[in-house]
Amino acid sequence: MKVTRIIILAVALGAGLLAALLMRGMMGQEPVQQAAAVAEQPMLNVVEVLVASEDIQIGSVVDAARLTWRQWPKSSVSDHYITKSSSPDATSDLAGTIARAPFLDGEPIKESKLIRSDRGFMSAILPKGKRAVAVEVRAVSTAGGFILPNDRVDIILTRQTQRSGSGESHISETILENVRILAIDQTLAEKDGEKTVVAQETATVELGPAEAEILAQAAQVGTISLSLRSIADSQPDSEDGSGPSRRAGVNMVKYGVRSRSMARQ
Repeated sequence: MKVTRIIILAVALGAGLLAALLMRGMMGQEPVQQAAAVAEQPMLNVVEVLVASEDIQIGSVVDAARLTWRQWPKSSVSDHYITKSSSPDATSDLAGTIARAPFLDGEPIKESKLIRSDRGFMSAILPKGKRAVAVEVRAVSTAGGFILPNDRVDIILTRQTQRSGSGESHISETILENVRILAIDQTLAEKDGEKTVVAQETATVELGPAEAEILAQAAQVGTISLSLRSIADSQPDSEDGSGPSRRAGVNMVKYGVRSRSMARQ
């Protein structure tokens, strides 16, 4: 009986020793296998692309400190991106340009969204064939100060039509629709420890030559107001997709006779 127990104990001890040796061998081979698997993986093909190192607002001057090189998968590089292999001095070459469109931090830089100009910001961002027209507006008519650059608005003319006794009669009509705001005269005011936007009395809008004449005529006739459009309702309406729609002209009444002032075509 004692011999049987000794045999069983010896078999169990041998089995345990064998299992330990097998486990040690497997653990020793695993790092080697992992290293071999990593070595077999192909290296990712990347190139260095010029990107914005911080948010760049429209009209901002771009300098070298706001640009940086970042690795980018070669398969995802567009022909419009600037690569270090093709333009190694791009950070210094593009210094002093003006952003015609905003860039987000990490967004690849495109030369089509930059422009060199010594004539100032406004002429640099104006599309070809467009005019920047400044017009006086009432502060209370600019959506409470919430109209900002790149918003789109309708332009409303309010004018006096006739006098009735001691009272006055006025009429309002929309003369231009879907007009892009280039700049708005606003200031920050502090009240009760909180900063609020205070609308002022000048707005600069983007118009074609004919629309600019209509607005200039309207400014002499009455008061100009801006009506903010929803972003979902602000797609360009013109046939070329780049400008506002307009009414045929400005209605005017003189000595009880209604006439319509037309812009030259």
